[in-house]
Amino acid sequence: MAEKAEKMVAGLLGKKIGMTRIFLDGIDTPVTVIKAGECYVTQKKVREKDGYDSLQLGFAEKRKDRTTKPLLGHFEKAATACFYKTKEFRGEGLDGYRQGQKITVSEVFKVGDIVDVSGVSKGKGFAGVMKRWHFSGGPKSHGASPTRAPGSIGSSSYPSRVFKGMRMGGHMGARNTTVENLRVVGIKETENILMVKGAVPGAVNGFIVIKKAAKKG
Repeated sequence: MAEKAEKMVAGLLGKKIGMTRIFLDGIDTPVTVIKAGECYVTQKKVREKDGYDSLQLGFAEKRKDRTTKPLLGHFEKAATACFYKTKEFRGEGLDGYRQGQKITVSEVFKVGDIVDVSGVSKGKGFAGVMKRWHFSGGPKSHGASPTRAPGSIGSSSYPSRVFKGMRMGGHMGARNTTVENLRVVGIKETENILMVKGAVPGAVNGFIVIKKAAKKG
């Protein structure tokens, strides 16, 4: 097992199980349950050869016949199973890790840690400006129509164009999203379960990335 000090990988891959609630100091608290690991080291980079230190982790095993040949060779070189998700985590002092090593949630996180959780947000399809950008809409009475339109998007004489970044209707959701500074409130080591206070991006069973918080505050 790698040292559980500063010399450890900065995060893990996981899957969102769902939300529930627990009581912390008698207060009803919403928490998200995450299956964090087991992850396996599928590649190791070192500063002398690659310019920086990092570990590539694999999560969620899949069958070989569902893996592309380039990735199949990559996993065979690491002497691991094939995985649906891989991600590289940079760090310092990763000498204690080796290719093929298993990493569990209790080796990386502990109760009280502050983490950032990233994932793909729920897709909402095409949304108008009221839902997508919280526009107030037009008048709702006296024959006003349409009431949910965006209004003017630019003058015709000048500048005779629509400025970049104009808030308009369009595809909403399904974007990489990060929720910062969530507190770890529970860990179940035997099941690799991590519980964080609050909500995280994505739908149930969606893949997520859990990292040590970059901006604690």
